[in-house]
Amino acid sequence: MSNSISPGSLHDLLGIPLDTPMSIDEMCGRLRPVLYPAPALSLRLEQFCSALVAAMQSLGIAVLSADEASGGDGRFTPGTVILAPGYFSDDLLAINRVTTLYNNIIVGIYDEPAPLTTQSLPQERLDAIVGRLARDMVHILIFVTDCSWTICTMNGGVVTFHSPYPLKEDVRNTLVPKLTAQVVPPRAEELDIEHGALMTGTPEFDAVAEDFMQCSALWRENAALLTHTSTSGLDYRSPFYQRIVARYLDQRSGMSYGFFASQRPVALQPASLFAGEGLLAVHLLGRDIYVPVPQISVMTTRSGCRKNHLEPKSDLVEIGLRIRQGKGRAWLKTPEGLSAEMVVKPSFDTLTILAHALGNALIASILMMLKPESVFPGHLARFGASMTHWHDYPDTWQLPEGYSLHGENNPPVACSTPQSAAYSLLGKIAALEAALDQGVEYLGDVHVEPNHGTNIVGTLSLTETARLLNPSLSGAC
Repeated sequence: MSNSISPGSLHDLLGIPLDTPMSIDEMCGRLRPVLYPAPALSLRLEQFCSALVAAMQSLGIAVLSADEASGGDGRFTPGTVILAPGYFSDDLLAINRVTTLYNNIIVGIYDEPAPLTTQSLPQERLDAIVGRLARDMVHILIFVTDCSWTICTMNGGVVTFHSPYPLKEDVRNTLVPKLTAQVVPPRAEELDIEHGALMTGTPEFDAVAEDFMQCSALWRENAALLTHTSTSGLDYRSPFYQRIVARYLDQRSGMSYGFFASQRPVALQPASLFAGEGLLAVHLLGRDIYVPVPQISVMTTRSGCRKNHLEPKSDLVEIGLRIRQGKGRAWLKTPEGLSAEMVVKPSFDTLTILAHALGNALIASILMMLKPESVFPGHLARFGASMTHWHDYPDTWQLPEGYSLHGENNPPVACSTPQSAAYSLLGKIAALEAALDQGVEYLGDVHVEPNHGTNIVGTLSLTETARLLNPSLSGAC
């Protein structure tokens, strides 16, 4: 994994905590699981959990008992991951023993097959997973049978291992990252919200909106674009737990997955070989390059909207990053003229989107210095760049020419985690370095996120990217 930008700079610019574990070894060192079994467990679950504890211990991870992981008030200490095998009555649910919604990850482990079939469409799969998460008030699901075990996560990810008990390498490489990086929506205090500040009646907005609309139409019949799971239609144990889910999702009406985004043109300056005030040190090609950090802004889809049936004047928002004295502060502008009933929330992927936009600006400045004939800086300065994220993977032949591939070997973390944003930025710098080493033109990057999805970012418009990824549907709009 690239270490081209220091943890301190990632913290200053994007707010990524300094103690965020990036490698799997760091994740193992930070993980603090607690075993909290239901009163009655099947023999299969007992054997599975014994094997899981043994695998974790072989990785140097100590698994605590419920008493060891609880404070004087009987609640689990913040930061512990609660492994909750079996079936619980309402009063015994682990969610009742945490201090806040965001300080603990709860893992439900069940003696039953996953509620999915090989014929399940992606949206059906997501609905089934989210429904069970809400029913049992957990963050991750594990289903155990006599010949396999399956992990299901909030982003619709499904990973099945064809062994009756968890093997050490599967726990290390797949389960540990999912237990270390928690999915948390952006909180209001983390960004400046400017209600009604996005002007929707301008020629610039109309041009950007047209690209979004054509892109949306091209994705309309692609089942891989997960559209919307409504929180109101889920099966809750009680109104109390429904309110907890609403609070956890920051009062969103539902969950939609993926995003379309259009980075706006950036005022660029070339990088330098000499340190200076306001310049960011980026380690590239064996040396430090010092890069100006500009203000960035991105038009993107709002959280919860139907990406394949966009209404531009209500479904597009603008986000950005203001840089003051080397510190970044995120902001969000909602569209003008929205009704009071319309709740606009920032995407779960806000930090990742900003990381991509920041990375684009850094790369353009570096190319202005190292390879001034490059196409990318001029395009970013005049037209911006597009970003497409969906929960699937393109075939090799669909990759755009000039786009560098990266991320396939990263730990499989979910979206909206600080690791996801860091991997997006650091991987983009590594992709540039590979392009420079190979002497090929850099036009963008394809960031593969294992067990999650793909980000395609670069000089193609949203519509051009959609045509590339949906060739059979291109005649539909």
